[in-house]
Amino acid sequence: GPSTPYAQLGGEPVLRLLVDRFYNIMDSDPAMRSLRAMHAPDLAPMRERLCDFLCGWLGGPPRYFQRPDAKCMGSAHAAFAIGEAESEQWMQCMERALADTGVDAELQQLLVPALRRMAVAFTNR
Repeated sequence: GPSTPYAQLGGEPVLRLLVDRFYNIMDSDPAMRSLRAMHAPDLAPMRERLCDFLCGWLGGPPRYFQRPDAKCMGSAHAAFAIGEAESEQWMQCMERALADTGVDAELQQLLVPALRRMAVAFTNR
């Protein structure tokens, strides 16, 4: 059958690079300050969680939902006041990470609108 976006991306090694790049941009770029402020000082647990979530979201193993601390994504984000600015910062980090990681342009064109829908869905103020 057709390969999953997870396989097209390059599987776990590339997904890890992508997630690490995403959080490194968030952590180092002052333009992402309000987004960074919503996250704990130690980003390591979030790196693991986002990696696990995106793994299943992209059609790989559903690792996030096998975690003892799994939550539905909506309730996981409900405690944070996420506005358009933070949603846009999240997308900027993700789009830059996709480009920096060398993800295939066609795959980026497929993923970016889907990721944007997800980012907008978490906007709650």
